[in-house]
Amino acid sequence: MAPVKVFAPNTRISTAAIRVVLCLEEVGAEYERVNVDMATGEHKSPAHLARNPFGQVPAFQDEDLVLFESRAIGRYVLRKFKSSDVDLLHGSSLEESAMVDVWLEAEAHQYDKAIVPIFYQAVVIPRFYGGTTDEKVVEENLEKLGKVLDVYEARLSQTKYLAGDFFSFADLSHYPLTHFSIKIPQVAALFEARPHVKAWWESLESRPAFKKVAAGLPQ
Repeated sequence: MAPVKVFAPNTRISTAAIRVVLCLEEVGAEYERVNVDMATGEHKSPAHLARNPFGQVPAFQDEDLVLFESRAIGRYVLRKFKSSDVDLLHGSSLEESAMVDVWLEAEAHQYDKAIVPIFYQAVVIPRFYGGTTDEKVVEENLEKLGKVLDVYEARLSQTKYLAGDFFSFADLSHYPLTHFSIKIPQVAALFEARPHVKAWWESLESRPAFKKVAAGLPQ
């Protein structure tokens, strides 16, 4: 059986692509990374649009099956390659899987909405466009992120991980954006000020799969 393929940007800074690669590494699946040259517009080429009709990354191929949207790809990977030792969706328990879904939704609709503008302004604009960070946008969203992290702190004071006392896709999904954004001093300060959030983040960073993926990411 051929390895699955992940179509991801050659810059290796796509947080969505990193989410998919982390899933593959956690389950120990064999995969091939296919670089997409964003600078030349390869992501808008007919070949790539056939894989992702929105012209974005990542895209994913498993023989005849082609998928896009990183969280959907992640769920597929975690279902296909789950084992008795690795089931990050906790599908055998209705209650646990429901909590995984709850915190995945929180990540997508609460956490991401606060941290993405900070990441874009403080990392993407200066690094890739040579522009200047809009500090007002950063400050506004730091306030929003702080409120989200207050909810996380309360949750993580009761359970080791977001969905419960078990690591899940909900935790994993937070890693890519946080990996880059935690280097922003104001974001780091928000984590430092919340001991349970800080401990949670450190537990994610210490996972072997996460260390492996992080080693290949730009600084």
